[in-house]
This record gives sequence, C-alpha cells and structure tokens, in this order.
Amino acid sequence: MSLQEFLPTPKFDEYKEHFKDFFLLERRDDGVLFAQAHTRGDSVKLSVENHRALGQFLKTVGADPANEVLILTGTGRDWMMGSDPNGFEIEERDLEHWAYEYAYKDGRINISSLVNDLEIPTIGLINGDGYHSEVLLMCDLTLMAEDARIYDLHYGISSVPGDGIHSCFQELLGVKRAAYALLTGEAINAPTALEYGMVNEILPKDELVARAHVIADHIMRQPRTVRRLTTQIVRRPWKKRIVDDLDGGFGIQMFGHLAKGKPVHSDDSISGSADYVRDGRRTPFD
Repeated sequence: MSLQEFLPTPKFDEYKEHFKDFFLLERRDDGVLFAQAHTRGDSVKLSVENHRALGQFLKTVGADPANEVLILTGTGRDWMMGSDPNGFEIEERDLEHWAYEYAYKDGRINISSLVNDLEIPTIGLINGDGYHSEVLLMCDLTLMAEDARIYDLHYGISSVPGDGIHSCFQELLGVKRAAYALLTGEAINAPTALEYGMVNEILPKDELVARAHVIADHIMRQPRTVRRLTTQIVRRPWKKRIVDDLDGGFGIQMFGHLAKGKPVHSDDSISGSADYVRDGRRTPFD
C-alpha cells in the first residue's frame, strides 16, 4: 500500500451548489455535463466576479473524472450584451490592481483552461447576440442560433482587443477578416459565421440544446480513452495559438488600459456601444 492516498476529486453535487450563481448545471448519468452561464437567471452581464468564476469552473470540471462531455451555453435572450452595473467597481477604484489581478491573470486562465485543463470534448452553444464569444467559439464544436450575432466590442469601448478574442478571430477568420472584425466591431450573423467556418451548425434557438445532446450521444459511443485523446488532437491548433500570442496580446491590452488611465467597463459604455447590433446593423458606421 502506498504511504499516501489520492486527494479527493471534485464532487458534482458540491460544485453544482458552489457555482450556482454563475452556472446552472445538469449532468446525465453518462457524464455529459450541461452548463448554462447566467446572471441572476438571465443573460450574462460581465463582471469581475463571473470573469473569475469561469476559469475556476473550467478547472473544476476538468478535475472531475466523472465528466465526459461539456455542453456550454448561456441563459436568456442574449449570450452577453451588457455588464453588471456594479461589476467593475474594482477597475474604477484601482485600475492598476484590476488590470493585473482581475483582467490579465483571470482572463489568461479562462482561455487557457478551456483548451488545456479539459480532457473532454466540449460543445459551445451560441444562444444569442453577444461579445466575448471566444468562450463558445473555442470549444471543440460550436452551434449557433440562427438569429444570433457575434461581435467584438473592445475597439468600440476604447480597449485593445488582445484578451483572447484576437486569438480566436485570427485562428478562425484569418488575418484580413479578423482585422476587419476587430477594428470595426462587425456584427457577424449566423449564416456568415457558418460560411466563415466559425461555427459548425446553425439552428433555431430552441433546437440548440437537443442537437447538442444528439452530438454528445454520438461522441459517447466511443471508448473513454478514444474520446479524450481525439480531443487533444483536434484542440492542438488552439493550444499552439494560445502559447504563441495570448500572453502578449493580453499584456498589450493592459498597457493600453494603464496608458489611457480610464476604466471602460461600465454598463453605459458596454451596452451603449452595442446599439448597432441590436438595430441589426453590421457595423457602427453603417
């Protein structure tokens, strides 16, 4: 017998309760985990709290060997279109502290955890309009509601788009299309996202979850080792992309914040910058 015992792994009932204010969790008997990000039961409103919770959640899911597939989506009409009115008080109070502790550190963990800490296949469901779609686009497979639009808000709120959305768009769109999306805030609709290769399927919103479970059923037909090792093959381009430019891009973004010396994440700033998306326009200037 070994002199030491294994440390216990996370227990689903415990972290389901622990993360309930950020993710609504259900798990099938075969280990397919369905997670809905939310803010008080509705669409996600970005805050430093849920920004940090994402990385913690992904690491916990990855550390539980009973999880076999992750289906990740949002709750409500949109994916993410605003911010918590009081969710960035730390940024306003101490910009330097926020820039490292809550933006640079937490943000890098979020993206790297998605591609490095999960040994299981992931399916992202874009349930509605929103920014920070990289969380769903960088899943192994992505399905999108046929009336949803994805866009990057950073340049529009005077922020450098270097916190992972650049890695995602450049990998999926290529240099020219990514440059256009990042500089203009292009609202990319579902048919265009499918044409560009950003998503695998588009469906009516109310069919997304059922379709994801059909795909999960197919994935689960193969042995556990085959599922998990295949995931590492298909995820390799993301791992290379993250190693190559996530830290540097994030550092440039944070330098921009500190050089400007002005917080940008108020709900007025974020929600106001998205009026053109709500109006169905492609860019703010069209």
